[in-house]
Amino acid sequence: MNIKKIFVVMTIMVFVFAMTGLAVAKDTLVVNTYTSDPAPRKAMQELVVQYEELNPEVDVELNITAHEDFKKAIRVWLSSDNPPDVFSWFAGNRAEYFVDKGLIMDISDVWESENFYEKFPKAFQSISVFDGKAYFLPHNYYWWSVFYRESIFAEYGLEEPQTWEELLTLGETLKENGITPFAIGTKFRWTAAAWFDYLNLRINGHDFHMKLMHGEIPFTDERVADVFKKWKYLIENDFFVEDAAAYSWQEGLQFLSRGDAAMYLMGQFILDATSEEVSNDLNFFRFPIIDASVPVAEDLPTDGFMVPAKAPHPELAKDFIAFLGSVEGQRIFGEDLGRLVTNKDMSADIYDATTNKGRTMIEATDKLAQFYDRDMSPELADKTMNSLMEFWHNPANYKQIMEQMESHRQRFID
Repeated sequence: MNIKKIFVVMTIMVFVFAMTGLAVAKDTLVVNTYTSDPAPRKAMQELVVQYEELNPEVDVELNITAHEDFKKAIRVWLSSDNPPDVFSWFAGNRAEYFVDKGLIMDISDVWESENFYEKFPKAFQSISVFDGKAYFLPHNYYWWSVFYRESIFAEYGLEEPQTWEELLTLGETLKENGITPFAIGTKFRWTAAAWFDYLNLRINGHDFHMKLMHGEIPFTDERVADVFKKWKYLIENDFFVEDAAAYSWQEGLQFLSRGDAAMYLMGQFILDATSEEVSNDLNFFRFPIIDASVPVAEDLPTDGFMVPAKAPHPELAKDFIAFLGSVEGQRIFGEDLGRLVTNKDMSADIYDATTNKGRTMIEATDKLAQFYDRDMSPELADKTMNSLMEFWHNPANYKQIMEQMESHRQRFID
């Protein structure tokens, strides 16, 4: 072999070795999320591809776990010596719970370097920053409301109810025509908790509600009884589908899809889980006003991301967090899912008419809550949601159930 051939062979070997070395040296970022429904899953997968295209030296290992299973698994992951680098989670009390246990990394440096203190509305700081340090990256949020089939309302000449009395009248009209007013599936308890949230927010107001969620007011308070009395009326007067506990919230959609039920109190993500035909027939209205003197409040759950304190690749994790807070890191969730995103630089033009209607409703809202089990400590939420399910099956026993909830509160308050 002459010198020229040797040089060519050596050059090829060096190139192959270099390429192999690059592949071996590629960093892996592990991201665990609960975006398991088809539309959010697709959006998250596309978001990861987008990040990898911007960072070709990084491989993102995306692990998606079913929502309810994720809530249980995350405690194990965070306590282990090999947690993910980044994980999706909930703002507010749910985030603070892990922060207080020292399981979450301070990402204040990312907030500062990316100017998130200015790019995110101030309201999001209260659910992301604890003791002056940022631990949570608020990414997207969605509104709750009463979604309904426009075709059913049109057939019976029904209009969106503004008050509680109007809602009751509308429900009676639906029942007279063989249609159940509300679809629901309570196999997973949080769907029932939504009803407690909204009745309490409309009857007693945001400040009372938040104090109750934080364990500062006893569940035996007579104002809580007012909530159960209104709810009891709906259950005992057949405003909900039968055997709701047999269905997950998605399975409960079958009643709405078939037209057996006309309405569903649910988050905006209901539009991800229905067929295109049904989604095009869905509209929504604000949960009706019960007491006009009570300032209007809404549940506005905010989803985002956190970095475990023991993240194997902290700097890479923080880079991914910075991307998630950017306009480009939020665009897919806004455009494809219709989620409202947190970066104020995002153009409102990306949203469809339904989402912009939701934005308008929220802008006219006095105060915001996260959600029952996001505003309450996990242990207390778990016990009291069991009580809510007991109430669902035995609404006449609401006073005993209030006492049961109070016994749980006494056990968990400081």
